[in-house]
Amino acid sequence: MPPTLAAVAALPQLGLRALNEAPLNVPLRWVHVSELVDPTPYLEGGELLLTTGMQIADPESYIKRLVGKGVAGLGFGVEVFHETVPPGLVGAAAEHGLPLLEVPKPTPFIAIGKAVSRMLAAEQYEDVTRAFGAQRELTKAALRGQDALVARLAGELGGWALLLDGAGEVRQAAPASARSRAAELRADLGRLRGSAALTGRDESIVVQPLGVSGRPRGFLAVGTVQPLSHLAHTIVGVAVSLLTLQSEGPRARRDLRAALAGLLLGRPPAHGLPEAPVRVLACAGGDDVVEAVEVDGAGERCLVLPGPASCVVIVPDRMADQVIALAAPYGPVGVGEPVALEEVGQSLTQAEQALAAARRASGRNTVLHHSDLPGQGLLGLLDPQAAAGFATSLLGPLRAHDPVLVESLRAYLEANGQGEAAARTLNVHRHTLRHRMRRVAEILDRDLDDPAVRAELWIALSIR
Repeated sequence: MPPTLAAVAALPQLGLRALNEAPLNVPLRWVHVSELVDPTPYLEGGELLLTTGMQIADPESYIKRLVGKGVAGLGFGVEVFHETVPPGLVGAAAEHGLPLLEVPKPTPFIAIGKAVSRMLAAEQYEDVTRAFGAQRELTKAALRGQDALVARLAGELGGWALLLDGAGEVRQAAPASARSRAAELRADLGRLRGSAALTGRDESIVVQPLGVSGRPRGFLAVGTVQPLSHLAHTIVGVAVSLLTLQSEGPRARRDLRAALAGLLLGRPPAHGLPEAPVRVLACAGGDDVVEAVEVDGAGERCLVLPGPASCVVIVPDRMADQVIALAAPYGPVGVGEPVALEEVGQSLTQAEQALAAARRASGRNTVLHHSDLPGQGLLGLLDPQAAAGFATSLLGPLRAHDPVLVESLRAYLEANGQGEAAARTLNVHRHTLRHRMRRVAEILDRDLDDPAVRAELWIALSIR
């Protein structure tokens, strides 16, 4: 807020004294010194005008001209040409409601100018500081989503905010009651290509389009009781920039979505996906790994799937070591074998098996490749089609009955038949695991204590 005349009058070093009861809580924009009979052509309004009164012959006309120009107040220096402020000037100022301050002779006019200048500089610094603070808070809110950003903007402005789509439908509103404003705004959106100030119900409304070119991708509308200040416009501009970046994001990801669609349809595109061959990494670090990959820039050439306690990264084989180095500080990493894009499911299974084994190994930063797991060399000797048929035939009845039994069997075999360790891996009670293993033996009609049976089941699980 600009400094007020009251704040200047209260400075003890200036010794100013109010000579009437006109309100002093008016904003002060500058200080001007003039001895002209009519100084108003050189004023803009909002100034504290300082004079010694040497040219004031008609106090009434003089005061009326100042009031008409919007002068904030008049400071009269005494003991120069007048020992005291002329009574006619005092009366005219009181009659027209213009604040009149007596300036004692020891106070030079330049001291008043310097004091106001310091106040204005402090106000500008405060605005800049608040603008930076608001930008930081809006950016943090944007990371949580558009709803958080719109709510934060409404709080910063002390009013309401609406995020509308290109058709004027409400996407976010803060507070929720602001939704009612959308209907009255919708008629103006079709012709809007730039910022617009609209007349509302006893309030100031500003609408900004979102997007960098062409038809707006949406609109941001804000409303406040008072007209938006320069600072408020800056804050709204930051919000518009953040929302525009979010609205333009789908364009930037269009190639990737098209590439994924092509992959699902069996038509892998030439660009948009990690270059083959690729590996799948199963990383225990979860969100920390996601952040590390994105910050490093490798995220532009990888696909990352976050999970609650881990994450999966599809990475070009040539970049595998780089991404593994980023992920390893945050926990164990399982590494699948290099495959074509169409076979990432196979590499995922391998990576998850390697991660499970890495979690059992000692050390937080264990990196384990699927090829290093026991038995993987043997699997490489098998005919893939025949091996897949064998695994499907052996495990099919178990999977059809309850897929949970398949994973329980895997944990049991990985723990070398140690029920206590397998139960901890599955986060179940040991009696629950024992019951599941009895059901597995019954459904498959096989003895799980037989080493040959265990070997067959482990091979089948590894293949699938």
